[in-house]
Amino acid sequence: LKLIEDCSHAHGAEYKGRKVGTFGDVGCFSCGVVKNLGAFGDAGFCTTDDPEVASRIDLLRVHGQKVKNQHLLYGFNSRLDELQAVVLRIRLRTLEEENERRREIARRYTEAFSALDGLLPPPEFPDRKSVYHRYVVRTPRRSELMEFLRAQGIGVGIQYPQPLHLQDAWQKEGFGRYHLPVSERVCSEVLSLPIYPELREEEVSYVIEKVTGFFRDR
Repeated sequence: LKLIEDCSHAHGAEYKGRKVGTFGDVGCFSCGVVKNLGAFGDAGFCTTDDPEVASRIDLLRVHGQKVKNQHLLYGFNSRLDELQAVVLRIRLRTLEEENERRREIARRYTEAFSALDGLLPPPEFPDRKSVYHRYVVRTPRRSELMEFLRAQGIGVGIQYPQPLHLQDAWQKEGFGRYHLPVSERVCSEVLSLPIYPELREEEVSYVIEKVTGFFRDR
């Protein structure tokens, strides 16, 4: 049994003092422009301590070629170009600092929102170190809150409005017959608040003021 880690939203995150991407046989990281470790375009990489796995990934990323025009297996065109690699190497230097700034913002949000009736902030666990690619709250009043915050000039978003089993691709495979009430409820309640390292303290305070005001005044 092989363990493949999806670390696409977790660059630098830790579990029990150990970085994600080091638990499984392979760790997979996406480095799109909006990620904590983002390139100037589409990019990504894998981590592994298994030389055999590394060799196979190396083949897969370049059409299965060991040498030019000699294909040992079916592969893909998934090479990371030099420009994206340079950007990622530079941004890697400040990743931990930027992640810590995200955690600071998240702490302020959570402290302010924990006592609100009708809003559930993301949970924190002592043995885990989140990097808050998103700060996702839950509320049954999502549409109302989203409309209110946008009217106040605050950018919010819904990243995953529909669970997988209700997507057309999975409906065709028969997954639509399953009733998954928890997944469906969560997808109807999640809302992402602004969180990125460049967010200024006064902007964080403004978000807190408007969110808390919404629930206390209505």
